[in-house]
Amino acid sequence: MAERTQVAIIGAGPAGLTLAHILHHHGIDSVVIERRDRAYVERRLRAGVLEQGTVDLFRALGVSARLDREGLVHHGINLQFEGERHRIALSELTGGRVITIYGQHEVVKDLIAARLAHDGPIAFEADDVTLHDLTSDRPSVRFHHDGRARELQCDVIAGCDGSHGVSHSAVPIAERRIFGRAYPFSWLGILAAVPPSLGEVVYAHHERGFALHSMRGPNVTRLYVQCPPDDALDSWPDERVWLELKTRLSTTDGWTVQEGPVLEKSITALRSFVMEPMQYGQLFLAGDAAHVVPPTGAKGMNLAVADARVLGEALALWYRTGSGSGLADYSATCLRRVWRAEHFSWSMTSMLHRFPETDGFDEKMQLSQLRYVCSSPAAATSLAENYVGLAHV
Repeated sequence: MAERTQVAIIGAGPAGLTLAHILHHHGIDSVVIERRDRAYVERRLRAGVLEQGTVDLFRALGVSARLDREGLVHHGINLQFEGERHRIALSELTGGRVITIYGQHEVVKDLIAARLAHDGPIAFEADDVTLHDLTSDRPSVRFHHDGRARELQCDVIAGCDGSHGVSHSAVPIAERRIFGRAYPFSWLGILAAVPPSLGEVVYAHHERGFALHSMRGPNVTRLYVQCPPDDALDSWPDERVWLELKTRLSTTDGWTVQEGPVLEKSITALRSFVMEPMQYGQLFLAGDAAHVVPPTGAKGMNLAVADARVLGEALALWYRTGSGSGLADYSATCLRRVWRAEHFSWSMTSMLHRFPETDGFDEKMQLSQLRYVCSSPAAATSLAENYVGLAHV
Protein backbone atom coordinates (compact mmCIF):
# COMPACT_ATOMS: atom_id res chain seq x y z
CA MET A 1 0.00 0.00 0.00
CA ALA A 2 1.38 3.40 -0.99
CA GLU A 3 2.39 5.88 1.68
CA ARG A 4 1.69 9.59 1.44
CA THR A 5 3.59 12.81 2.17
CA GLN A 6 3.52 16.32 0.78
CA VAL A 7 7.15 16.57 -0.35
CA ALA A 8 9.54 13.70 -1.06
CA ILE A 9 13.19 14.76 -0.72
CA ILE A 10 15.84 12.64 -2.44
CA GLY A 11 19.22 13.02 -0.72
CA ALA A 12 20.29 13.79 2.86
CA GLY A 13 22.94 16.37 2.03
CA PRO A 14 22.88 20.10 2.84
CA ALA A 15 20.21 20.91 0.23
CA GLY A 16 17.81 18.12 1.16
CA LEU A 17 18.16 18.47 4.92
CA THR A 18 17.92 22.27 4.84
CA LEU A 19 14.77 22.00 2.74
CA ALA A 20 13.29 19.50 5.19
CA HIS A 21 13.81 21.97 8.04
CA ILE A 22 12.34 24.89 6.09
CA LEU A 23 9.25 22.80 5.28
CA HIS A 24 8.94 21.70 8.92
CA HIS A 25 9.10 25.36 9.94
CA HIS A 26 6.07 26.00 7.69
CA GLY A 27 4.16 22.92 8.84
CA ILE A 28 4.71 20.97 5.61
CA ASP A 29 5.31 17.21 5.79
CA SER A 30 8.29 15.65 4.03
CA VAL A 31 10.24 12.40 3.89
CA VAL A 32 13.99 12.37 3.19
CA ILE A 33 15.26 9.36 1.20
CA GLU A 34 19.02 8.68 1.26
CA ARG A 35 20.88 5.77 -0.36
CA ARG A 36 23.83 5.88 2.05
CA ASP A 37 23.85 5.02 5.74
CA ARG A 38 23.90 7.75 8.37
CA ALA A 39 27.55 7.24 9.34
CA TYR A 40 28.70 7.63 5.74
CA VAL A 41 26.69 10.81 5.19
CA GLU A 42 27.97 12.37 8.41
CA ARG A 43 31.64 11.76 7.69
CA ARG A 44 31.81 12.91 4.05
CA LEU A 45 34.45 15.65 3.94
CA ARG A 46 33.38 18.46 1.68
CA ALA A 47 33.34 22.25 1.86
CA GLY A 48 33.95 24.25 4.99
CA VAL A 49 33.19 27.93 4.30
CA LEU A 50 29.72 29.21 5.16
CA GLU A 51 28.49 32.48 3.74
CA GLN A 52 26.82 35.03 5.99
CA GLY A 53 23.40 34.24 4.51
CA THR A 54 23.84 30.50 5.09
CA VAL A 55 24.62 31.03 8.77
CA ASP A 56 21.70 33.48 9.11
CA LEU A 57 19.31 30.88 7.69
CA PHE A 58 20.54 28.13 10.04
CA ARG A 59 20.04 30.51 12.96
CA ALA A 60 16.52 31.32 11.82
CA LEU A 61 15.76 27.59 11.61
CA GLY A 62 17.10 26.97 15.12
CA VAL A 63 19.86 24.56 14.04
CA SER A 64 22.94 26.72 14.68
CA ALA A 65 23.76 26.03 18.35
CA ARG A 66 26.92 24.01 17.71
CA LEU A 67 27.82 26.11 14.68
CA ASP A 68 27.72 29.24 16.84
CA ARG A 69 29.87 27.57 19.50
CA GLU A 70 32.47 25.92 17.29
CA GLY A 71 32.44 27.80 13.97
CA LEU A 72 35.43 30.05 13.29
CA VAL A 73 34.29 33.52 12.23
CA HIS A 74 36.65 35.16 9.73
CA HIS A 75 36.65 38.80 8.70
CA GLY A 76 39.13 38.42 5.84
CA ILE A 77 40.96 36.12 3.43
CA ASN A 78 44.44 36.32 1.94
CA LEU A 79 45.68 36.23 -1.64
CA GLN A 80 49.34 35.30 -2.00
CA PHE A 81 51.61 35.69 -5.02
CA GLU A 82 55.30 36.26 -5.64
CA GLY A 83 55.92 35.17 -2.07
CA GLU A 84 53.89 38.01 -0.51
CA ARG A 85 50.52 37.82 1.20
CA HIS A 86 47.77 40.41 0.71
CA ARG A 87 44.69 40.55 2.93
CA ILE A 88 41.18 41.17 1.55
CA ALA A 89 39.23 42.71 4.43
CA LEU A 90 35.85 41.06 3.81
CA SER A 91 33.94 42.71 6.67
CA GLU A 92 35.26 46.19 6.01
CA LEU A 93 34.37 45.94 2.34
CA THR A 94 30.88 44.43 2.74
CA GLY A 95 29.31 46.33 5.62
CA GLY A 96 30.28 43.83 8.30
CA ARG A 97 29.47 40.54 6.57
CA VAL A 98 31.68 37.58 7.49
CA ILE A 99 32.39 33.97 6.61
CA THR A 100 32.33 31.10 9.07
CA ILE A 101 34.64 28.10 8.87
CA TYR A 102 32.60 24.99 9.75
CA GLY A 103 32.84 21.69 7.90
CA GLN A 104 30.00 20.54 5.68
CA HIS A 105 29.97 17.18 7.46
CA GLU A 106 29.41 19.05 10.73
CA VAL A 107 26.49 20.92 9.15
CA VAL A 108 25.02 17.60 8.03
CA LYS A 109 25.42 16.12 11.53
CA ASP A 110 23.57 19.07 13.03
CA LEU A 111 20.76 18.97 10.48
CA ILE A 112 20.26 15.21 10.85
CA ALA A 113 20.21 15.42 14.65
CA ALA A 114 17.66 18.24 14.58
CA ARG A 115 15.54 16.45 11.98
CA LEU A 116 15.37 13.29 14.06
CA ALA A 117 14.68 15.31 17.21
CA HIS A 118 11.57 16.63 15.44
CA ASP A 119 10.60 13.05 14.49
CA GLY A 120 11.20 13.92 10.86
CA PRO A 121 11.57 10.73 8.79
CA ILE A 122 14.87 9.96 7.04
CA ALA A 123 15.06 6.66 5.17
CA PHE A 124 18.77 5.85 5.18
CA GLU A 125 20.15 3.02 3.01
CA ALA A 126 17.32 3.24 0.49
CA ASP A 127 18.01 1.09 -2.57
CA ASP A 128 16.60 1.05 -6.11
CA VAL A 129 15.13 4.54 -5.89
CA THR A 130 13.02 5.46 -8.93
CA LEU A 131 10.84 8.49 -9.69
CA HIS A 132 7.47 8.20 -11.41
CA ASP A 133 4.70 10.35 -12.95
CA LEU A 134 6.75 13.53 -12.71
CA THR A 135 4.46 15.52 -15.01
CA SER A 136 1.28 14.55 -13.13
CA ASP A 137 -0.14 16.10 -9.98
CA ARG A 138 0.63 12.87 -8.07
CA PRO A 139 4.28 11.97 -8.60
CA SER A 140 5.74 9.12 -6.58
CA VAL A 141 9.01 7.60 -5.40
CA ARG A 142 9.55 3.85 -5.25
CA PHE A 143 12.44 2.32 -3.31
CA HIS A 144 13.51 -0.57 -1.12
CA HIS A 145 14.10 0.11 2.55
CA ASP A 146 14.50 -2.14 5.59
CA GLY A 147 13.97 -5.21 3.44
CA ARG A 148 10.69 -4.18 1.84
CA ALA A 149 9.45 -2.32 -1.21
CA ARG A 150 7.93 1.10 -0.52
CA GLU A 151 6.04 3.60 -2.63
CA LEU A 152 5.75 7.20 -1.51
CA GLN A 153 3.12 9.34 -3.20
CA CYS A 154 3.52 13.10 -2.91
CA ASP A 155 2.76 16.50 -4.41
CA VAL A 156 6.35 17.45 -5.21
CA ILE A 157 9.73 15.72 -5.44
CA ALA A 158 12.87 17.63 -4.49
CA GLY A 159 15.93 16.09 -6.15
CA CYS A 160 18.88 16.84 -3.85
CA ASP A 161 21.03 13.76 -4.50
CA GLY A 162 23.95 15.15 -6.48
CA SER A 163 25.05 15.22 -10.10
CA HIS A 164 25.18 11.41 -10.33
CA GLY A 165 21.89 10.78 -8.54
CA VAL A 166 18.60 9.45 -9.80
CA SER A 167 16.90 12.86 -9.76
CA HIS A 168 19.28 14.42 -12.25
CA SER A 169 18.96 11.49 -14.65
CA ALA A 170 15.15 11.42 -14.32
CA VAL A 171 14.88 14.57 -16.41
CA PRO A 172 14.52 13.53 -20.08
CA ILE A 173 17.49 14.46 -22.24
CA ALA A 174 15.24 16.41 -24.57
CA GLU A 175 14.04 18.55 -21.64
CA ARG A 176 17.44 19.72 -20.38
CA ARG A 177 20.50 21.66 -21.49
CA ILE A 178 23.91 20.93 -20.00
CA PHE A 179 26.67 23.50 -19.69
CA GLY A 180 30.03 22.52 -18.31
CA ARG A 181 33.79 22.57 -18.25
CA ALA A 182 36.32 20.11 -16.90
CA TYR A 183 39.49 21.74 -15.60
CA PRO A 184 42.87 20.20 -16.51
CA PHE A 185 43.96 19.73 -12.90
CA SER A 186 42.80 18.39 -9.54
CA TRP A 187 43.27 19.26 -5.87
CA LEU A 188 45.26 17.01 -3.58
CA GLY A 189 43.81 17.72 -0.16
CA ILE A 190 44.87 16.74 3.35
CA LEU A 191 43.39 17.14 6.80
CA ALA A 192 46.20 17.50 9.34
CA ALA A 193 46.20 17.32 13.14
CA VAL A 194 48.02 20.60 13.62
CA PRO A 195 46.80 24.09 14.54
CA PRO A 196 46.40 26.40 11.52
CA SER A 197 49.61 28.23 10.68
CA LEU A 198 47.62 31.42 10.11
CA GLY A 199 44.27 32.56 11.45
CA GLU A 200 42.68 33.08 8.03
CA VAL A 201 42.40 31.31 4.68
CA VAL A 202 45.27 31.75 2.20
CA TYR A 203 44.88 31.34 -1.58
CA ALA A 204 48.35 31.07 -3.14
CA HIS A 205 49.39 31.55 -6.76
CA HIS A 206 52.75 29.87 -7.45
CA GLU A 207 54.74 28.90 -10.51
CA ARG A 208 54.44 25.24 -9.43
CA GLY A 209 50.66 25.51 -9.08
CA PHE A 210 47.94 26.67 -6.73
CA ALA A 211 47.90 25.97 -2.98
CA LEU A 212 45.36 26.67 -0.24
CA HIS A 213 45.70 26.96 3.51
CA SER A 214 42.43 26.62 5.43
CA MET A 215 41.22 25.01 8.65
CA ARG A 216 38.45 22.95 10.22
CA GLY A 217 38.98 23.96 13.84
CA PRO A 218 41.58 25.36 16.24
CA ASN A 219 43.66 22.18 16.05
CA VAL A 220 42.92 20.89 12.54
CA THR A 221 44.28 22.34 9.30
CA ARG A 222 42.87 21.77 5.80
CA LEU A 223 45.41 22.14 2.99
CA TYR A 224 45.39 21.66 -0.78
CA VAL A 225 47.86 21.66 -3.65
CA GLN A 226 47.05 21.66 -7.35
CA CYS A 227 48.07 18.42 -9.04
CA PRO A 228 47.64 16.75 -12.46
CA PRO A 229 44.14 15.32 -13.05
CA ASP A 230 45.38 11.75 -13.45
CA ASP A 231 47.53 11.64 -10.29
CA ALA A 232 46.98 8.79 -7.84
CA LEU A 233 47.06 9.08 -4.06
CA ASP A 234 49.95 6.66 -3.75
CA SER A 235 52.10 9.08 -5.75
CA TRP A 236 51.65 11.62 -2.94
CA PRO A 237 53.32 10.33 0.23
CA ASP A 238 53.08 12.72 3.17
CA GLU A 239 56.65 13.94 2.70
CA ARG A 240 55.92 15.06 -0.85
CA VAL A 241 52.69 16.79 0.18
CA TRP A 242 54.41 18.82 2.91
CA LEU A 243 57.30 19.73 0.60
CA GLU A 244 54.92 21.11 -2.02
CA LEU A 245 52.88 22.97 0.58
CA LYS A 246 55.96 24.61 2.04
CA THR A 247 57.26 25.48 -1.43
CA ARG A 248 54.01 27.05 -2.60
CA LEU A 249 52.81 28.67 0.64
CA SER A 250 56.03 29.99 2.20
CA THR A 251 56.52 33.76 2.04
CA THR A 252 59.61 35.89 1.55
CA ASP A 253 59.52 37.00 5.20
CA GLY A 254 60.16 33.42 6.38
CA TRP A 255 56.60 32.28 7.18
CA THR A 256 55.77 28.67 6.35
CA VAL A 257 53.14 26.07 7.18
CA GLN A 258 53.56 23.84 10.21
CA GLU A 259 53.53 20.07 9.68
CA GLY A 260 51.44 17.55 11.60
CA PRO A 261 50.00 14.04 11.33
CA VAL A 262 47.89 13.59 8.18
CA LEU A 263 44.38 12.40 9.11
CA GLU A 264 42.77 12.30 5.66
CA LYS A 265 44.03 12.53 2.09
CA SER A 266 42.06 12.74 -1.15
CA ILE A 267 42.18 13.97 -4.74
CA THR A 268 39.29 16.01 -6.11
CA ALA A 269 38.70 16.80 -9.79
CA LEU A 270 37.57 20.32 -10.61
CA ARG A 271 34.66 21.03 -12.92
CA SER A 272 31.89 23.50 -13.64
CA PHE A 273 28.45 22.16 -14.49
CA VAL A 274 24.95 23.61 -14.82
CA MET A 275 21.74 21.97 -15.98
CA GLU A 276 18.86 24.12 -17.20
CA PRO A 277 16.10 24.26 -16.25
CA MET A 278 16.26 23.09 -12.64
CA GLN A 279 12.73 21.72 -12.72
CA TYR A 280 10.72 19.21 -14.73
CA GLY A 281 7.06 18.79 -13.96
CA GLN A 282 6.78 18.27 -10.21
CA LEU A 283 10.49 17.49 -9.85
CA PHE A 284 12.67 20.35 -8.59
CA LEU A 285 16.45 19.95 -8.50
CA ALA A 286 18.64 21.57 -5.86
CA GLY A 287 22.35 21.63 -5.09
CA ASP A 288 24.76 19.41 -7.01
CA ALA A 289 21.88 17.69 -8.81
CA ALA A 290 21.60 20.89 -10.85
CA HIS A 291 25.02 22.55 -10.67
CA VAL A 292 28.62 22.01 -9.61
CA VAL A 293 31.30 24.67 -9.09
CA PRO A 294 35.06 24.34 -8.64
CA PRO A 295 35.81 24.72 -4.92
CA THR A 296 38.07 27.76 -5.39
CA GLY A 297 35.21 30.16 -4.70
CA ALA A 298 33.76 28.23 -1.71
CA LYS A 299 30.29 28.30 -3.25
CA GLY A 300 29.10 24.66 -3.52
CA MET A 301 27.37 24.11 -0.17
CA ASN A 302 26.17 27.70 -0.04
CA LEU A 303 24.48 27.37 -3.42
CA ALA A 304 22.78 24.17 -2.26
CA VAL A 305 21.41 25.93 0.82
CA ALA A 306 20.30 28.91 -1.28
CA ASP A 307 18.38 26.57 -3.63
CA ALA A 308 16.68 24.96 -0.64
CA ARG A 309 15.68 28.37 0.66
CA VAL A 310 14.10 29.41 -2.65
CA LEU A 311 12.30 26.09 -3.04
CA GLY A 312 11.13 26.03 0.56
CA GLU A 313 9.67 29.53 0.32
CA ALA A 314 7.98 28.71 -3.00
CA LEU A 315 6.40 25.57 -1.53
CA ALA A 316 5.27 27.45 1.56
CA LEU A 317 3.56 30.04 -0.63
CA TRP A 318 1.89 27.30 -2.70
CA TYR A 319 0.54 25.38 0.27
CA ARG A 320 -0.53 28.54 2.10
CA THR A 321 -2.22 30.45 -0.74
CA GLY A 322 -2.46 28.10 -3.72
CA SER A 323 -0.20 30.38 -5.77
CA GLY A 324 2.30 28.47 -7.88
CA SER A 325 4.20 31.59 -8.97
CA GLY A 326 7.22 30.81 -6.79
CA LEU A 327 7.44 27.26 -8.10
CA ALA A 328 7.05 28.44 -11.71
CA ASP A 329 9.91 30.91 -11.18
CA TYR A 330 12.08 28.54 -9.13
CA SER A 331 14.57 27.65 -11.84
CA ALA A 332 15.01 31.19 -13.16
CA THR A 333 15.38 32.58 -9.63
CA CYS A 334 18.03 30.05 -8.65
CA LEU A 335 19.92 30.23 -11.93
CA ARG A 336 20.61 33.94 -11.54
CA ARG A 337 22.56 33.17 -8.37
CA VAL A 338 24.04 29.97 -9.79
CA TRP A 339 25.56 31.66 -12.83
CA ARG A 340 26.97 34.49 -10.70
CA ALA A 341 28.61 31.87 -8.46
CA GLU A 342 29.81 29.90 -11.48
CA HIS A 343 31.48 33.00 -12.88
CA PHE A 344 33.09 33.91 -9.56
CA SER A 345 34.37 30.37 -9.04
CA TRP A 346 35.69 30.23 -12.62
CA SER A 347 37.41 33.61 -12.23
CA MET A 348 39.09 32.60 -8.95
CA THR A 349 40.18 29.31 -10.49
CA SER A 350 41.53 31.00 -13.62
CA MET A 351 43.38 33.66 -11.65
CA LEU A 352 45.15 31.30 -9.24
CA HIS A 353 45.90 28.02 -11.05
CA ARG A 354 48.59 27.05 -13.49
CA PHE A 355 47.08 25.61 -16.66
CA PRO A 356 48.98 23.14 -18.89
CA GLU A 357 49.21 25.74 -21.65
CA THR A 358 50.30 28.54 -19.29
CA ASP A 359 53.22 30.50 -20.70
CA GLY A 360 54.94 33.71 -19.69
CA PHE A 361 52.14 35.85 -21.09
CA ASP A 362 49.42 33.95 -19.19
CA GLU A 363 51.34 34.17 -15.94
CA LYS A 364 51.81 37.92 -16.35
CA MET A 365 48.07 38.28 -16.91
CA GLN A 366 47.32 36.37 -13.70
CA LEU A 367 49.78 38.44 -11.71
CA SER A 368 48.36 41.66 -13.15
CA GLN A 369 44.87 40.65 -12.07
CA LEU A 370 46.06 39.67 -8.60
CA ARG A 371 47.86 42.99 -8.15
CA TYR A 372 44.77 44.86 -9.29
CA VAL A 373 42.46 43.02 -6.89
CA CYS A 374 44.85 43.64 -4.01
CA SER A 375 45.42 47.34 -4.79
CA SER A 376 42.04 48.56 -6.03
CA PRO A 377 39.31 49.06 -3.39
CA ALA A 378 36.68 48.58 -6.10
CA ALA A 379 38.16 45.28 -7.30
CA ALA A 380 38.68 44.05 -3.74
CA THR A 381 35.08 44.95 -2.87
CA SER A 382 33.78 42.98 -5.85
CA LEU A 383 35.72 39.90 -4.75
CA ALA A 384 34.67 40.36 -1.13
CA GLU A 385 30.95 40.70 -1.79
CA ASN A 386 30.97 37.59 -3.94
CA TYR A 387 32.98 35.64 -1.38
CA VAL A 388 30.77 36.45 1.63
CA GLY A 389 27.68 35.77 -0.48
CA LEU A 390 25.26 37.90 -2.39
CA ALA A 391 21.99 38.95 -0.81
CA HIS A 392 19.20 36.40 -1.10
CA VAL A 393 17.01 37.07 -4.14
